[in-house]
Amino acid sequence: MKATLIIQSREIVDGILIEMVAWSVPIPVSGCTHRFKYRFYAGLLDGTCLFRYDNERGKGDHKHMGKGQQESYGFTSLVALKNDFMHEIQRWIRENRP
Repeated sequence: MKATLIIQSREIVDGILIEMVAWSVPIPVSGCTHRFKYRFYAGLLDGTCLFRYDNERGKGDHKHMGKGQQESYGFTSLVALKNDFMHEIQRWIRENRP
């Protein structure tokens, strides 16, 4: 069984590029207990990455914030992942835009 694309979106919201991609995979990515492979990205239009949620083989679920900061992410569902990601974007906008 191959990976199946289940989420793919790209939009610009308030000057922030938001990309969300997720696949259903036949076996969990090494370091994860669920059957999803994903990358959710938020960055400025000049290429600056604000944060990224992803799961890499061997690293499991985690998020990147700013320059070089990384912490694990407690994945529970794709719905929760999307909600957490969008809340992070909304918080950044509140704290960084007039």
